[in-house]
Amino acid sequence: MQAKKRYLILLSAGACLILLFCLGGIQVPLSRRGPSRPHDRRLSGYGPGARWRHMSGYLQPFSSWEQDRSDDLTEHISPRQKRDANSGLYTGKRCRMESCFDFSLCERNGFKVYVYPQQKGEKLSESYQNILSSIEGSRFYTSDPGQACLFVLSLDTLDRDQLSPQYVHNLKAKIQSLPLWNGGKNHIIFNLYSGTWPDYTEDLGFDIGLAMLAKASISTENFRPDFDVSIPLFSKDHPRTGGEKGYLKYNTIPPYRKYMLVFKGKRYLTGIGSDTRNALYHIHNSEDVVLLTTCKHGKDWQKHKDARCNKDNAEYDKYDYREMLYNSTFCLVPRGRRLGSFRFLEALQAACVPVMLSNGWELPFSEIIDWNRAAVIGDERLLLQIPSTVHSIHQDKILSLRQQTQFLWEAYFNSVEKIVLTTLEIIQDRVLLHTSRSNLMWNSLPGGLFTLPQYSTSLRDFPFYYAELGIKPPSKFTAIIHVVTPLVSQSQPVMKLLVAVAKSQYCAQVIVLWNCEKPLPAKHRWPATSVPVTVIEGESKVISSRFLPYNTIPTDAVLSLDEDTVLSTTEVDFAFTVWQSFPDRIVGYPARSHFWDSNKERWGYTSKWTNDYSMVLTGAAIYHKYYHDLYTTYLPASLKIMVDQMSNCEDILMNFLVSLVTKLPPIKVTQKKQYKETMMGQPLVPLNPSCQGTKQNSPSRWADPDHFAQRQTCMNKFASWFGAMPLVHSQMRLDPVLFKDQVSILRKKYRDIERL
Repeated sequence: MQAKKRYLILLSAGACLILLFCLGGIQVPLSRRGPSRPHDRRLSGYGPGARWRHMSGYLQPFSSWEQDRSDDLTEHISPRQKRDANSGLYTGKRCRMESCFDFSLCERNGFKVYVYPQQKGEKLSESYQNILSSIEGSRFYTSDPGQACLFVLSLDTLDRDQLSPQYVHNLKAKIQSLPLWNGGKNHIIFNLYSGTWPDYTEDLGFDIGLAMLAKASISTENFRPDFDVSIPLFSKDHPRTGGEKGYLKYNTIPPYRKYMLVFKGKRYLTGIGSDTRNALYHIHNSEDVVLLTTCKHGKDWQKHKDARCNKDNAEYDKYDYREMLYNSTFCLVPRGRRLGSFRFLEALQAACVPVMLSNGWELPFSEIIDWNRAAVIGDERLLLQIPSTVHSIHQDKILSLRQQTQFLWEAYFNSVEKIVLTTLEIIQDRVLLHTSRSNLMWNSLPGGLFTLPQYSTSLRDFPFYYAELGIKPPSKFTAIIHVVTPLVSQSQPVMKLLVAVAKSQYCAQVIVLWNCEKPLPAKHRWPATSVPVTVIEGESKVISSRFLPYNTIPTDAVLSLDEDTVLSTTEVDFAFTVWQSFPDRIVGYPARSHFWDSNKERWGYTSKWTNDYSMVLTGAAIYHKYYHDLYTTYLPASLKIMVDQMSNCEDILMNFLVSLVTKLPPIKVTQKKQYKETMMGQPLVPLNPSCQGTKQNSPSRWADPDHFAQRQTCMNKFASWFGAMPLVHSQMRLDPVLFKDQVSILRKKYRDIERL
C-alpha cells in the first residue's frame, strides 16, 4: 500500500514537471556552450530592461552584452536581420547618452563643437557647406579639438543614395582613418538621404559606431530616443541664414480658405511609397478636396503607367501648386520614397496645417516640439477617413494650429542655421540636464533658441511669460548711466540726470558705468540721493560694456541712459508704467527708423521726425535685463568688435536683437522734440573716448556726418549677419491720458510732461 502511494506521488510530480515545462515555467539551456563561460556570468544584471549604471563614456559591459547576445541569438534571427547587422544598420542600436557619450569632455569647457578641417580633394555639397558654416558661426564653435564636447565631420554625409552624384565613395575607410573618430563617440552625423532603389533603407553604407544621427526621414523603429535627432528634409535652395517669414499676414475669422485639403506631387507606380499616393484619388473630389498626382517623372514612366495616368497628368497640369498651397486650410503630407517630404516645410511656411500621412516617421525635433499643436497626425491605413476628420475640426482649433505653424516655421525651420542650432541646443540640453529648457519654452514664443537656460530655468525670470503665468511685471527698475567724459563740474548734465532719475518712485538703484580712462571720481563728488548709487568701471572701456549682465543689477527692469540725456522724473515714471504693460519690448523716447534705398540697393538709417519709427535708442529707454545676457551670449563677437571699434551702433544692434526675438516693434512714448534739440546742442562725444579733456567747443556727434555714415554701414552689416531685416515699423505712440487735451491740468496725472 505504501509503495503504491509512493508511485502515485512520483507520477503526479512527473506530470507537474512536464506541465510546467510545456507552459514555459522551466527553461532548459539549449545552447551547446556551458554556463561556466565568463561572458555568461557577466550577463547577470545586464539583460534587456536592466538599469544601466551612469558612467562617463562607453560602457564596456554594454558592448560585451551586445556582442555575446548577438552570438547567442545568431541561429534565431532572420537572414535579413543578419544582413542588417553586418551592414551596420543596427550597430549601436541601444546607444543612449548615458552609455555612448563621454560627458567628461563637456565638463572642462562647456558645450563646444569642433568641425574637422576639410580634407584636400573632398567636395562638399552646398547644403552640407551651409551646415558647417552655421556651426562655425555659432557661439558653440571651437577651433581647438581639445576643448570640444561634440565633433562634426567635414566629410559630406548628407546624401547616401548610391545613385546620387553627391554620394561620397569609400566613406567608411575615410572616417575610420580620422584620429579623433574614437568609434564615433561624441560625434554627430548629419544625413538627409539614405538607401537607394528599390527599398530605400535607412542604412548609411558605413558603420556609424557610437555617433549620434541628425537624420531626416528617420523611422521610429530605428530612432534612438534621447540620442538621435530627427531633422526635417530641406532642399538645396533652403537659405543658410535669415529665411523667409511665414505667409500668414493676418488672421481670418472664420479661418477657412478656398480649399479644405490639397496635395500636388508625384505618384509612384511601383516600389516603396507607391501605395499611399496611388490611393489618393479615392478622396479627391475636385472641389474642396483637391489631391493631384502625376505619373510623368523618371525616364521610363511610360513603361509602368496605368489606366489612370493620362487623366491624372491632364488634371495635374490645370492647377498651380503655389496657388493651392496658399489657399488651403489643410495640406496633405504623404510619405514619398522615404518617410519625409519637402511638402512638410512648404505647408508650415504657407500656414497650411499639415496632415501627416507617413506611418512610422519620427517627426522633426519630436523631442521638444508638441506636433499635436501644429499638425494633424493621420494614419495611412485610414485614408478614407481623412476628409471627415479635417471637416470636423472646430474653427478655433484651426486658427490655433495655423498660428502654431507660423511660430514653428520662423523659430526652428526657415533656415539651415536654425535647423542646425536647434539640433545643437537639443544636445546641449541633454548634456546639461539641470539647465535644460521646459516644454513651454520650446513650444511658445519666442522659442527655445532665444531662452537661454544659462540665464535661468524658471519661466518667471523671462519677460515673455508674465501674462501666461499671471505674473505682474516688476515694480522697480535699475538705472544705468553710461559715462564717457570726466566729471569736471557739478552742473554737468549727468549730475542733473542722476538726481532726476533717483527721485522716481520706481527707482531701486542707480548704476554709473564709468567708461572714461580717467580715474573714478571721489564718492563725495556724486550728489546725495535717496537710493543707492553704485559706480563701476566698464570692462575694457568699450561701448558694448553697457550691455553686460552685471551682477549688481538687482531688478529685472533696466533704464538705460546716456550721460547727456535730458529727462525729468515725471517722464521716467511714465515711461516705466508703459513698460510694465510691454515688458518684452524696448520702451523709450528717442525714436529712429530704417528704410530700403532702392537706388543704392541697401538699407538706410534716418532720424527724421515722422509718424513712423522702427527703433528706440537706448540712450533713454527701458527694457528687461535678460536682453543683456542675450546681447552678450547670442550675438557673435564680430558684431560686438565692430561696434566697439566705432564706439557707435550698439543701440541699433540691441534694437535688431529685441525685434528679432519678439517679432514686434519697440514702443515710443510721448513726443519729445526737446530731447533732439538738447542733444544737438551738446558737445561731441569722441568716437573712441579717451577722456583726456573736456568736450567744450566741439560739435555734436548727432550733427557729425561720419556718425550717420557709420550707422548706415551698421544697418547693412547687421542685416547681413541676421540674414534678413528684423526691425518692424510702427506708428503707435503712447501718451499720458488727456495729454494735450484742453482740460484742467489738475485732472492730469503726468501734468509736468506737457510743460517740457
